[in-house]
Amino acid sequence: MGSFHPESPLRLDAIWQQLVNDQIEPLLELLDAPLASREQLALAHSPEYIESVYRTAPVHGTVELDPDTTMNPHTLTAALRAAGAAVLGVDRVMSGQNQAAFCCVRPPSHHAERNRAMGFCIFNNVAIGALYALHTHSLKRVAIVDFDVHYGNGTENIIHGTPAAMLCSSFEHPFYPGSGVGPLPKHIIKVPLPAGTGRQPFRQAVESRILPALESFRPEMILFSAGFDGHKEDPLAGFNLTEEDYHWITTRVRHIADKFA
Repeated sequence: MGSFHPESPLRLDAIWQQLVNDQIEPLLELLDAPLASREQLALAHSPEYIESVYRTAPVHGTVELDPDTTMNPHTLTAALRAAGAAVLGVDRVMSGQNQAAFCCVRPPSHHAERNRAMGFCIFNNVAIGALYALHTHSLKRVAIVDFDVHYGNGTENIIHGTPAAMLCSSFEHPFYPGSGVGPLPKHIIKVPLPAGTGRQPFRQAVESRILPALESFRPEMILFSAGFDGHKEDPLAGFNLTEEDYHWITTRVRHIADKFA
């Protein structure tokens, strides 16, 4: 997206290097993400939008899909593999080949709405994965837990009319993308938190809002929309979370998965 853009290949390099440094990499089964098909993309996006992304993809140079989201000649392939990773992860877990999958991909996804790109996001990988699980594997209830510092407006836009897909999203408010906090259907749980939120208020909000909603929903599969920009060292946002907080919420949600999923 440009040499000074925060949505950079260095994001994946940093994750991979940490897996190597912590000696986690040898414990993982590494898989190449396939290209998502148009049919899989159409679970979350309109055919018209999908066609517009294919048509807009440049052969040379760059083109803007929105002020924050740029495509170069390689972006479409990367976006298709990012969505394909979610599909492959669902297939691997549903087949019993793996208990869990981590999709180390870019572009990210949760701002992409049914009919438009937004906020670095082109296709909504996590919504595609959730809807694929419902439609292809005949699950009845799938939950998405989104702990990005920004609200997952695109995911809400896509699953708003799908009660079988629950979204639980904690985020800094008011902040990009400026999503409101008004009435919503009961399968969408918004947890807006003020700038400066740290460990105790974050965990209290998760304990009081997100975990009870998941327990009541009894999801057969849980997907994380994992944004780590709420970390205290991230310069672009205002939360004060640490690695321990991400470990904590992952563990708590994993307990619910162990019960129902």
